[in-house]
Amino acid sequence: MLLSIDLQSETPIYTQIAESIIEGIARGELEKGEGLPSVRALAVDLGVNLHTVNKAYQLLKQEGYVQINRKQGVVIEPNEFPKADELFKRRQAERMKPIIAEAICRGMTQEQIRELFYEVHESLQPRQQ
Repeated sequence: MLLSIDLQSETPIYTQIAESIIEGIARGELEKGEGLPSVRALAVDLGVNLHTVNKAYQLLKQEGYVQINRKQGVVIEPNEFPKADELFKRRQAERMKPIIAEAICRGMTQEQIRELFYEVHESLQPRQQ
């Protein structure tokens, strides 16, 4: 899986790294139990600070997407990811509000917004071999 970051983006680099890894999991490019590069290796590959990668990995650990241990390093959670409970759903709704508000301000209808969300959802589904 290739991670791409935009150094010009207003989104923090650690957030971009974490989101790229989550997208890789959603697409099936990263599988449960699969190892990720070491903090140092990924930092060198991306040309970013070690602390930036470490912060991304810690965020992924906090959210239940990875496990970090001394022997295996960072691995995609080999068991189950946390379920979408009510707290998660509320947090997601809060994150969507500015996106939907901007779409409304630019004249998108509810149907156009639904269609866009559907397209994004479909683009993140695991690719069938």
